[in-house]
Amino acid sequence: MALTLKPIAGSQNRIIIEPATAETKTASGIIIPDTAKEKPQKGKVVAVGDDVQDEKTTVKVGDNVLYGKYAGTELKWEGNDYLVMKESDILVIIK
Repeated sequence: MALTLKPIAGSQNRIIIEPATAETKTASGIIIPDTAKEKPQKGKVVAVGDDVQDEKTTVKVGDNVLYGKYAGTELKWEGNDYLVMKESDILVIIK
């Protein structure tokens, strides 16, 4: 199913990211309770604004990225969680 959200063009390049799910278990097998789970700081780019497509950018739909802990605005759409943020909030593209 295609994502029906698209950032609008503006003075800042906006993107939509689907955050990775929070870890439920440590490497040693200890289960992490919901109250102790940390907000994930990585995710997948699922949409970019039109102005981003016209300019040379470093992120594209499908890229896996790391972003700041408090970056973006949380959005729940059709039962899924997303983040809307500026391209400049992305720290690393995971290759």
